[in-house]
Amino acid sequence: MSGYKALIGKAAPPFKLKNYDGNDYDVKPGEKGIPLVIFFYPQAGSFGCTRQACQFRDAVAEKMNFSADKVEIIGVSPDPVDKQEAFVTKEKLTYPVLSDVSKSVAGLYGVGRGMWGIAAIARVTFVIDKKGIVRDAFEGTMNFGAHATFVEKWLETLKSEA
Repeated sequence: MSGYKALIGKAAPPFKLKNYDGNDYDVKPGEKGIPLVIFFYPQAGSFGCTRQACQFRDAVAEKMNFSADKVEIIGVSPDPVDKQEAFVTKEKLTYPVLSDVSKSVAGLYGVGRGMWGIAAIARVTFVIDKKGIVRDAFEGTMNFGAHATFVEKWLETLKSEA
């Protein structure tokens, strides 16, 4: 396996990036004892990325499995902090949205370019269990609507294993 799928079954790498508010945000998978979802997206404010981010926002607000005490949701894109901040404010996002301008974290997670190399990074979502192990990853650069559904199915599986 290569790329992002190579992480499945392994410990998710920790990292630190700037949050949309300009503050450092440390991601330490497994530290909080709840599942972690990291979704990489190509461009803040674009149609597909807005739909994807808002589906996660709505799931956090409306679905018990997505509540903050049950899962941590984090968005990551190569956009600079100021663009992330405008995106979060406009769309009223309720979770960390991190700026990976250098694409170093995308590289750490094996996320390359998307849409046949056109998009800066592919749209990939990782589900990490409460011990910090990557359980699965889903790539769907054009299928932005499938990511929240993918996560919801995994959260049910993880809940049944608890």
